[in-house]
Amino acid sequence: MPLALLLAGTRPTTSLTLIAGAVPLLIAFLSPLAGLYVLVFSMLLGPEFLVGSLGTGATMGRGITLRFDDLLLVLVGLAWLARVAVSKDAGAFVRTPLNRTIMLYVAGCVFATLMGVLTGRVRPAGGFFFLLKYYEYFFLYFMTVNLIHTEKQVKHLVTASLLTCLAVSLYAISQIPSGARVSAPFEGEEGEPNTLGGYLVFMMAVISGLLVTRGAVTRRWPLAVLLGICGIALQATLSRASFLAAAVVTLGFMVFLRRRSPLLVVLLVLSMASAPFLAPRPVTERILYTFTQPPEEGQIRIGTVKVDTSTSDRLRSWQRSFEVWKQSPLWGHGVTGGPFMDAMYPRVLTETGLLGLCAFLALMRAIFRTGKAGYRQLQDPYLRGIALGFLFGFLGLLIHAIGSNTFIIVRIMEPFWLYAGLVVRSMMLAKPESNEDGPAAESRWATGRGDRRLRERFS
Repeated sequence: MPLALLLAGTRPTTSLTLIAGAVPLLIAFLSPLAGLYVLVFSMLLGPEFLVGSLGTGATMGRGITLRFDDLLLVLVGLAWLARVAVSKDAGAFVRTPLNRTIMLYVAGCVFATLMGVLTGRVRPAGGFFFLLKYYEYFFLYFMTVNLIHTEKQVKHLVTASLLTCLAVSLYAISQIPSGARVSAPFEGEEGEPNTLGGYLVFMMAVISGLLVTRGAVTRRWPLAVLLGICGIALQATLSRASFLAAAVVTLGFMVFLRRRSPLLVVLLVLSMASAPFLAPRPVTERILYTFTQPPEEGQIRIGTVKVDTSTSDRLRSWQRSFEVWKQSPLWGHGVTGGPFMDAMYPRVLTETGLLGLCAFLALMRAIFRTGKAGYRQLQDPYLRGIALGFLFGFLGLLIHAIGSNTFIIVRIMEPFWLYAGLVVRSMMLAKPESNEDGPAAESRWATGRGDRRLRERFS
C-alpha cells in the first residue's frame, strides 16, 4: 500500500526509475550472495545523495550522505542475518584474525562518541549517523567471510571488482578533455579526485599482485591493459597523496622482485627515473606546485623551502590535532566532536584519543599480518596474487592516509574490506590438513571446535 501511494503520486518517469532501482534491491534480499555481487558493482558506480546541512560532501565536511550501496548493504545484511537465524547449518560469525581488533576499534569509537555526547561536544544524531557511515564496511567484511564458500566464488568476485575498476577508469578518462581533475561517477559537482586516486592505487596493487605472481593468470595482457588504463586515470586525478602512495607501492614491488626478476626491477627503476620527463605536463606542474606556488598568506616554510597552502593546511592540522588532543587525551572528543582534519592519523587521535589510536594501530597491524600470512600460506597462485596485491595495496593506503581520511572513506574502504574478506576466506578454504568438508566442518570452525592444527596454521 505505501508503494502504491508513492507510485500514484509521482511522475511516470520517476516511478519507472524507482522500480528499476528496486530490482537489484529485491535480488539482494532474496539472495544475499547475489546481492554481494551487485554490491561490488555499486561500490563506485552507485549514486550519492547529501542529507542535512552539515557540509558539502562525505569527506570534505560534516555532510551526511546516503548512497545506493548503503541501502543495498542493509538489505544484503538483513537477508544474511535472517538466514543465520533460521538455518541450523549457517553457523555463527566465523572467527578470523581481525574480529577482535575490529571490535576493539569500534568499541573505542563508540565509547569516545558517547563521552563526547555527554560533554556536549558531539550532537547525538550526527555522531550516530557518522559512526554508521564510517564503519559500515566492517559489516561488508563479515558478510564476505560468511557468504563465500568456494574458491570459485572468490575468483568471480575479484573479476567483478576488476570490471568495476575498468568502468570507473574509463569514466575518469572521459573527463580528461574537460580540463578538470577527474573523479568517480556520482560524486556531485566538485567531485573527490583524492578518493578516486586512493581507490585506483589499491586496485592497481591488486592487479600488479596477479601479474607478478607466477601461474596466477594464463593470459596477462588483459590485466596489463587494465593496469595501463588505471594508470592514466590515476594521473588525471592530480592527487599528490595518491602519487606518493603509488610510488611506495612501486618501491615495494621492486624490493619484492629484486631477486626473482632483476630485469623487471631495472625496467621499473628506469620508468620511475623517466617519469618526470614522460608524465603529462599537468602532472609535473601539480607536483612542482607543492614547492613553486607564488607567495601567499598561510604558506609554511620548512627550512629554506616553502610549501603551498594546501600542504601547509595539512601540516597545520597535524599540529592542531595535538593541541585539541591535550583537552581530552584518553578518549578524545568523539566522532565529529573535533575539528575537521583531512589527515587520518591526527583525526583518529583527536576523535578517539589514545585508546582509539592504540586500537586503530592494533587493527592495522592485524591487517598487515593477515595479508602476509595469506601470501605465505595459500597454495593457489591466483589467490596468492590477490593476497600479495592486497598487502601492497594496504601499504599504499597507509601512505595515502597521511594527507587524506583514507580509512573512513567508504568508496576506498568498501573495496579494501571486500578484499580483506576474500583473503581471509581463501585461507579458511585452503585446509588440506582437515578431511572434513561441508557445513558441519565450517560450523566447528566457527565455534572454535575445528581441527587444532588448522586453527594454529590459520592464526
